[in-house]
Amino acid sequence: MNRHRNRVVRLTAADYMHQMMEVLMLSPERMQHPMPLATAAADYDVVRRAIGHIRGHWREQPEIETIAEAAGVTPTELHRLFRRWAGLSPKAFVQALTLDGARRLLRDSASVLDATYEVGLSGPGRLHDLFVTHEAMSPGEWKSGGEGLTIHFGFHPSPFGSALVMATVRGLAGLAFADPGEERAALADMKARWRRATYLEDSARTAAIATRIFDPSQWRAERPLRVVLIGTDFEVRVWEALLQIPMGKLATYSGIAAKLANPTASRAVGAAVGKNPVSFVVPCHRVVGKAGDLTGYHWGVTRKRAMLGWEAGQVAAAPSVTSRS
Repeated sequence: MNRHRNRVVRLTAADYMHQMMEVLMLSPERMQHPMPLATAAADYDVVRRAIGHIRGHWREQPEIETIAEAAGVTPTELHRLFRRWAGLSPKAFVQALTLDGARRLLRDSASVLDATYEVGLSGPGRLHDLFVTHEAMSPGEWKSGGEGLTIHFGFHPSPFGSALVMATVRGLAGLAFADPGEERAALADMKARWRRATYLEDSARTAAIATRIFDPSQWRAERPLRVVLIGTDFEVRVWEALLQIPMGKLATYSGIAAKLANPTASRAVGAAVGKNPVSFVVPCHRVVGKAGDLTGYHWGVTRKRAMLGWEAGQVAAAPSVTSRS
């Protein structure tokens, strides 16, 4: 398997330990771009207010001036903020999140997703994506509730608010999000998934991982992010399927069920998607209803909309695949 073009790569245990040591040695002082993430997190506070207004008044097709007023900024400030945060104008961002837009994206995604499954994730759309390697914990480790597992965690700014990054020596194990004042609730939510694990707050250790996740300049095929998936066999299969959805594309619950050779399991797939512990990196936000509607998201539908709009900006700004092949 060519790990320089694939988004998901399986590595040996020795590879994991060697590369994990590299991550643990990265200190906050060595991070290249700490400030842009803080700025993006502050921008998101305005973005979520704008999205909230759009969701509540979508039938009226609100003008940018009205959206800006609801978000507490001027139209000029809103335009500059969206350009800085997502690389899109507010109008382009709104268009990316319409139901018609989602339906068109689903139609366009179908052939790409088929190719992705067939060629092992080396199909189109991967060159501007976060490259990931992954392994799954054994059923015994999962059933033990994380007993004997040490998880380091820290809260960090991200383009989608405060991000809770959780890591073991084997890789990133959890990624959650919180709006202001909800950080402890997010931590309790994640701790409940592995009740017997030992949790150590260590933002210095998790800061470099946060940068790797949210700074697109750090997305390199030759240095993929290591992820460890902790769940049932079926949940892990679903999460592995999510990893195969390229940025800028969408999939449906029924489509994933069909890819797993279990077309009647849409509801079970939905439940597994909802339990995904590594949000954004394992892109459950790229799954929508069969009609293209943006269904529920564990960390809020507003954040799901923000992620899809932000990714649309990343795709729009990326060089074309043909120009880089």
